[in-house]
Amino acid sequence: MHKYREQFRRTQAERRRLERRIEESCRKSGHQRPKSRRDFLSQGLIAGVSTVFLPSIAMLLAREAHAQSAECVVDNNGLLGAGKIPFLAFDQGGGANIAGSNVIVGGAGGQEDFLSESGYAKLGLPNAILPQNVGVDRSFGLAMHPNSALLRGMMDKTNAATRANTNGCVIPARSENDTGNNPHNPVYGIARAGANGEFAATIGTRNSESGGRSRAPNSMIQAELRPVKVSRPSEAIGLGGGGSNDGFPNGRVAEASAIISALKLGKINEQQATEDLLQCGYDKANATFNTLVTPQDLDPTMDPILQSIFANGELDDGDFRKAAAAMKIVVNGYGGAGTIEYGGRDYHQDPRPETDGKDFVVGQAIGASLEYAAQLGKPLMIYCFSDGAVSADTDRPEDDGNGTTKFRWRSDNSQTAASFILAYSPIARPALRNDAASQQLGYYRSDGNVETSSSPFANSVEALAEMVVLNYLGLHGEEGMFGMVLNNPRLGTGAAVAPYIAFDAIV
Repeated sequence: MHKYREQFRRTQAERRRLERRIEESCRKSGHQRPKSRRDFLSQGLIAGVSTVFLPSIAMLLAREAHAQSAECVVDNNGLLGAGKIPFLAFDQGGGANIAGSNVIVGGAGGQEDFLSESGYAKLGLPNAILPQNVGVDRSFGLAMHPNSALLRGMMDKTNAATRANTNGCVIPARSENDTGNNPHNPVYGIARAGANGEFAATIGTRNSESGGRSRAPNSMIQAELRPVKVSRPSEAIGLGGGGSNDGFPNGRVAEASAIISALKLGKINEQQATEDLLQCGYDKANATFNTLVTPQDLDPTMDPILQSIFANGELDDGDFRKAAAAMKIVVNGYGGAGTIEYGGRDYHQDPRPETDGKDFVVGQAIGASLEYAAQLGKPLMIYCFSDGAVSADTDRPEDDGNGTTKFRWRSDNSQTAASFILAYSPIARPALRNDAASQQLGYYRSDGNVETSSSPFANSVEALAEMVVLNYLGLHGEEGMFGMVLNNPRLGTGAAVAPYIAFDAIV
């Protein structure tokens, strides 16, 4: 019993010392003593819902090095988040079609270096609607098939001005069929590149390590960046947490977070450099937390823009409800990067009207994200991928449900896979870094299979995820930080990766 009393006295003495240190820090900085979860978020002492942590000294130093500044420069523009481009990943679980029937893929000469008739047949297209016969649609910059269900969905939710300020690139790259083991998801890397939000660095519509179905590359994962689940309005509202003085309930949660954060603070080395970094982090973050965020601010169903985009009760539909919740949090800066998962995309043997109907829904969600960003005047990067892909049964032509004859999907086929990126800027259509060569990174063989030697990521899903992070940095003009952000990426750095940056900077 004496031993436990002694431990208790030591704990109490340590707590009093920590309390005095916190008070002294607040006195010197001129900031009030943190009282709520929101205050501790602004001081960098907690990472968001379900995670309480303090960055290591190494992480703080790395962040300062990434900023490339020896001075503490505080951003007082009042914008939420970290001032980075919002990022949304669309994870189609099961092996959806992207290439050919939706996004045009071609040979070494680019998207319009058309494949053979049999190559496009494998990708679901009969001779009557081959792209060399019917042309391509470039409403979004990226060449898409004019009869694409994905395109129809995107068109359904966007206006002409939004489409005119969007561009894209397709990435031929194989991945394993119908499995969550593909390390496709780049959200940790995006967060490491600087994306952050007022309440969470990353979010996802699925309660998983990546926030979606496919895994994140092990080399990118950091526990403190784990996605918070946001798939419905209540979960979006729940991001606020916090005490009663910031408009949210659960003051006991805030109090517990404060105590744990204080204990974490007591374990920091008290060198002057460390205190300077902590103070700078406090000042930078506090400048971002200068507006009151209420539950209504986080609720997608109370957002008039989302109500207009998802009209006629669409916000009651689960597919649209989770997309709206995710885009509300990410585009507004409450979260830095997010994953929207759509499962059940295992297309083989399903009727073409059913599979094209699923493509249409994903297209609507992508289009809605672009339109929402446009109406808020925000840039946006979208990455769409699937685990594997499909090939068609050329003996089974059928109506796609929209009056066009296509081939039914027959079987999984990892060799026909592709992903694509879209970038939106409220200023103008993002310019391609290397003209048409940037619109397709890698290429297909004439027979409709990915040429696995066409790029470093054509046969490596982890390198593919790295390439997405590279392009996120490129949109900020920060591609020179690629090696530091991902710590010796397999793609390489500098001149080695320059050909794989699709766009000029947009911010």
